[in-house]
Amino acid sequence: MQDSMKDKLTALCLRSEDITRELAAPETASDRKRFQALCREQNELAPVVETFREYQKQEQNIRDSLELLEGESDPEMKEMLREELSASKQAVEELEEKLRILLLPKDPNDDKNVIFEIRAGAGGEEAALFAAELYRMYVHYAERRGFKVSTENVEDTGLGGMKFVTFTVNGQGAYSRLKYESGVHRVQRVPETESGGRIHTSTATVAVMPEIDDDIEIDIPPEDVRMDITRASGNGGQGVNTTDSAVRLTHLPTGIVIYSQTERSQLQNKAKAWALLRSKLYDLEQEKRHDAEADLRRSQVGTGDRSEKIRTYNFPQSRVTDHRIKLTLYCLDDVMNGGLDVLIDPLIQADQAAKLLKMGQQG
Repeated sequence: MQDSMKDKLTALCLRSEDITRELAAPETASDRKRFQALCREQNELAPVVETFREYQKQEQNIRDSLELLEGESDPEMKEMLREELSASKQAVEELEEKLRILLLPKDPNDDKNVIFEIRAGAGGEEAALFAAELYRMYVHYAERRGFKVSTENVEDTGLGGMKFVTFTVNGQGAYSRLKYESGVHRVQRVPETESGGRIHTSTATVAVMPEIDDDIEIDIPPEDVRMDITRASGNGGQGVNTTDSAVRLTHLPTGIVIYSQTERSQLQNKAKAWALLRSKLYDLEQEKRHDAEADLRRSQVGTGDRSEKIRTYNFPQSRVTDHRIKLTLYCLDDVMNGGLDVLIDPLIQADQAAKLLKMGQQG
């Protein structure tokens, strides 16, 4: 390991010790905001500090084994020491790689909740049915991970499909895992209405945005937004009622329209609509920034562009292919039931590998 990396890790360990002392101070406990900020920082540092301490322990084991080998004459003891030395050297290599990944610049949105938008694309009713299946896939995935799902708006077809659905996934680290889902999803299968048995191809577009905290300032002048109060209608989700409680916000400069109707009170729908609008505008700003930083885009898995075809779901062959990392698996049923980790884990690893390569080139 390079000295510069060791110096950085040592500094982080010292910072962790400083935080521990500060958290124990009475004046810190009385300052709730400061206390919470320190706890968050301590939690972020914990994996790095624990891994570096284990790395240092294995390095010491190597030094001890080498020293004992020099003075040992018994063949059996020497063989045992060589095995311990080999195990410690392998552990050091693995821990160093883990530390490199832990030191990668963290996406500030990784710990945020996720706002999803799924829209049926080409393919008519079959595309709407596929959009509904994607929605259920993400709901099942959220359940598996212990996340919670709140559905804001649904426009269904009356035949089991969804033209459009907006929902929020709440949970620690939700965005860090689901951010790779943005793009065009394609399905290949024989529709139930197809008498000739021909395979049809349909699409749905998925947009993934981080939910924006109140501490992130998004300037929205009141005159830029028109708010309409309407009566909730249709199969917009459980709890839709017949009072004037649905809220529609139109952001005039961008044309973005937000509609929330799933809550019983106008106040709750208004709060949800404004939260969605803030996240949409933040996402728009991030997209502009990404376009201006083409080099950063190249270091990521895919571009994150919603027009990019990222995945194909082939039902006749029970095959799912992620085109960004050229990964094909034959476990479509499990994937559609929320078993997305078999796709998400390799995407995270590919993203980390690309960033490590870039860091090595810069170094």
